[in-house]
Amino acid sequence: MSYTNIFHKFLNNRHLYLFFVCLFFSCQKDDNKIDFTFLQLNDVYEIAPIQGGEFGGMARVETVHKELLEENKNTLLFMAGDFLNPSLLGTIKVNGERLRGKQMVEVMNAMNFDLVAFGNHEFDVSQKDLQKRLNESNFPWISANVKLKTKEAAIPFYKERNGQKESVGETFIKEFTDEDGTKIRVGFISVCIPSNPKEFVEYGNMFVKARASYTAIKDSVDVVFGLTHVKITNDKRIAKLIPNLPLIMGGHEHTNSNDFVGSVQISKADANAKTVYVHRISYNKKTKKTVVKSELKEINSTIIEDKIVGEIVNKWQTVLSSKIKEIISKPEEVIFKAKVPLDGRDTPIRSTQTNLGQMITKAMSFSYDDKVDCAIVNGGSIRIDDQLSGNITAVDIFRVLPYGGAVVKVEIKGRLLKRVLDYGVLAAGTGAYLQRFNAEKVGEKWLIKSKSLDINKTYTVAFSDYLLKGFDIPFLSPKNKEVLSVYQPKENELAEDIRKAVVAYLKSL
Repeated sequence: MSYTNIFHKFLNNRHLYLFFVCLFFSCQKDDNKIDFTFLQLNDVYEIAPIQGGEFGGMARVETVHKELLEENKNTLLFMAGDFLNPSLLGTIKVNGERLRGKQMVEVMNAMNFDLVAFGNHEFDVSQKDLQKRLNESNFPWISANVKLKTKEAAIPFYKERNGQKESVGETFIKEFTDEDGTKIRVGFISVCIPSNPKEFVEYGNMFVKARASYTAIKDSVDVVFGLTHVKITNDKRIAKLIPNLPLIMGGHEHTNSNDFVGSVQISKADANAKTVYVHRISYNKKTKKTVVKSELKEINSTIIEDKIVGEIVNKWQTVLSSKIKEIISKPEEVIFKAKVPLDGRDTPIRSTQTNLGQMITKAMSFSYDDKVDCAIVNGGSIRIDDQLSGNITAVDIFRVLPYGGAVVKVEIKGRLLKRVLDYGVLAAGTGAYLQRFNAEKVGEKWLIKSKSLDINKTYTVAFSDYLLKGFDIPFLSPKNKEVLSVYQPKENELAEDIRKAVVAYLKSL
């Protein structure tokens, strides 16, 4: 049969012909509408699941990520700041060098993050280590208000590869296209809270920079979104300044929230990927309207881990486990169930007495069979910047106190003890603020074991060994004449490592 006959036979099948004509034109017609998806994380410090494996885990997040990409190829993965520090793994030395977020960047590279914002904890690491992490990252970073201080001027942070420097942008643009040919350009702006002053970092005004970066980008894109790491009160102020933002994906707070200021939505997920936000977004090019439908998704043990990311996580967890087993034989054993969250967030732990601080100092006293008058640890030793709830494992305690150190027993004059306690109160807001057990301030008086502190009496105090080095409290060291004796615990004693003491104490409850 000739091609001409075949064609005419096809045309004679009227219904089939009309079907294909309609299908052809419907597929080609640009309807000026496009759908895309954002997957938002913020404040993720641990690559592996937490709370005894119940929640979180970046390999589980990657499974969700791949499912969303299957649903819509126009899916972007975001981190709204805080991921390089603090983490237990980050403190571990490999080949003589602390990881300082190297493990997180390796995992995030494997997950193909589309955009990340600076958080205040990115500046916990040194300039040298931060530069290494920037150079290692395959994903773009964004910030309008943090710059690198040099001797000459403040310049954008940058990645350096093969001698070439690529600056971090103040804004970011992504182009989307769907099956019927609808194209849009989507812009992003970002600012970071100036709460972590460092010599190598210059913070510009959050609000001035947010508005300026929006103004710079708005005419070259169809719609602009925020990716921020600031307090919710700051996000709300940004929303008032820039009312045309459909969505601000935020970080810094560790508990999920979803707020509206006018038509601006501000969303934050839970820390450590206990939850993520899935934002399914529709944009209409004719009406310029953006519709955001958001789902807070729990990341839990029902989600199968992605194999590729899981292998990287397991590699680093094996390194971590071997280090912990040098101190605790069963790192993954559940040792305690916290019905009330134990508060180790930076701001409370450095300014008020928290239940986690009390638990740690009680454990310090416990390590000496409670044969001390009080126990004291500096808030800066508690590095988790999170709340612990549910099943608590030994690994969690190492996350809380990654640097360890001994609990020392000190004979100290009451006069010096009062100076130390007063100094801790005045240091509120810093790492020198003191978490205490059996040392309470009532009015102007200090009570030790519920009795007024006697400046002429000698007290026996359990201190974290870091405090006796004089870094936080300059006058507290063995050189001070009012420090009468310092007992260093032996290797087989609980007090030899503060983490060992806390684990033993929780197991005793």
